[in-house]
Amino acid sequence: MITVHHLETSRSQRVLWLLEELGVPYELKIYQRDKATKLAPPELKKIHPLGKSPVITDGGEVVAESAAIIEYLVETYGAQATGELAHLEPARGTPEYRQCRFWMHYAEGSLMNWLVMKLVFMTIPRQPMPFFVKPIAKALCGKVLDKVVDPNVNTAMDFMEAHLGQNTWFAGEHLTMADFQMSFAVEAALSRSEKAGNCPNLQAYKKRMEARPAYQRGIQKGGPVVMG
Repeated sequence: MITVHHLETSRSQRVLWLLEELGVPYELKIYQRDKATKLAPPELKKIHPLGKSPVITDGGEVVAESAAIIEYLVETYGAQATGELAHLEPARGTPEYRQCRFWMHYAEGSLMNWLVMKLVFMTIPRQPMPFFVKPIAKALCGKVLDKVVDPNVNTAMDFMEAHLGQNTWFAGEHLTMADFQMSFAVEAALSRSEKAGNCPNLQAYKKRMEARPAYQRGIQKGGPVVMG
């Protein structure tokens, strides 16, 4: 039996969505974030040395990192999938395969770096600090956001918006494992970017994702996706 070690409002939500799509039985163990730091609890280190989520156990296997987990589940349980799930891993050598691999890497390799920085620099001025420091922190964080972070987030938003104007899903016309990997990034981007209201294709993609019964079951079991 697969056990998903699931941290609230985290990237592990996409693992639940995939498992629900595959119809694979699993046990869900939910961990709460530290109320002060918002970090994962130390109990997760008992499962994997990094102490992060997502991580799954499957018999004697312990698999960490979202992309590695998604690939493992698709390779292990999705090879015989039919219907809408028949293209979870596109055939090697096809344009869909190359697109799938690109978005699998882009989600965490490029996009989430800027979205995490956006969250950090938005959050710092709200933290407790001496009153005379707050305006300085707000000004410095605002400058970093304006000059560095937001331009990169905006470029990413434009890039995804244009791509989804020509494709139903990230690798083309079929749902693939890239969509599960990108799902958290899309949610985070739309919740944090000022351009969200000007991205109808991204918004439509989010609605397609949220309309899937398997996605809804994952949310019901694991809770909301993004924090902040």
